[in-house]
Amino acid sequence: MVEGTTPALNRSRETRALTQSGYLMLLIWAVLLGIAVWAGVSNATAEYQVAWKWAVVAVSAVVGFLILCGFYLINPNEAAAIQLFGAYKGTDREEGLRWVLPWLTRKKIAVRANNVISDKIKVNDLRGNPIEMAAQVVWRVTDTAQALFDVDDYKEFVMAQIEAAVRSIGSRYPYDDIEHQEITLRGNHDEVGVELRKALIERLSVAGITVDECGLTHLAYAQEIAGAMLRRQQAEAVISARKKLVEGAVTMVEMALNLLAEKGVVELDDERKAAMVSNLMVVLCGERDTQPVVNAGSLY
Repeated sequence: MVEGTTPALNRSRETRALTQSGYLMLLIWAVLLGIAVWAGVSNATAEYQVAWKWAVVAVSAVVGFLILCGFYLINPNEAAAIQLFGAYKGTDREEGLRWVLPWLTRKKIAVRANNVISDKIKVNDLRGNPIEMAAQVVWRVTDTAQALFDVDDYKEFVMAQIEAAVRSIGSRYPYDDIEHQEITLRGNHDEVGVELRKALIERLSVAGITVDECGLTHLAYAQEIAGAMLRRQQAEAVISARKKLVEGAVTMVEMALNLLAEKGVVELDDERKAAMVSNLMVVLCGERDTQPVVNAGSLY
């Protein structure tokens, strides 16, 4: 190994275990039981006992006991990792009654989907604002060998990686953007969910776990700045509404002046145009109803 480098992680890989159907072995056990009963009863009731029949009873009892020790059950969406003195020998995913050599140990693991809602955590977003976040994740085990042997506790590992991924995503995007020019946590749930799922899959691949679905379930400003940020949002909303209102008013004033000029209704000099523009802007942008003033005299 080159000096200064670290050895690569020796990851486990799931393989198929050499196991048998439990029903076949149950039939063999029943046959041995019948032979043992026949040999014992016939030898006990006979006038002269035969030694080999007692040997048959003893051998049948020992073999039958070993067969009984090898039975185990696998439920739907469940698997069993087979080990020989600590060495991994494969995984059995066939549900029902199964049998394996009695000196092989079986460690069961569920491969069904799990739904987890993480705790609320405080994160600083892209702009440094403290926010609270929580996520909902649907995950399942795809490689039983990695889940059992490559991490200490795969369920705790999942929870820790969910928290780390949520923190990473939360610091990568701003909470909100009033101008809608960038991806935000509040306004782009789908994009953020895709990024979160991608990050989780990369983090959990070492444990043989995949993520089927995920998304944010809680998103809010932290309590210490919630009031200030609410006032800021309200101010930004008012500014945005005023901007739209002014843009519309300018368009309407321009349209009114152009129509008056095209139809020749009245000719206005620059001073009168300025006065008309001022009056129209007051009418269109004012928050209160305006009171009209009728001019009964000369235009000038």
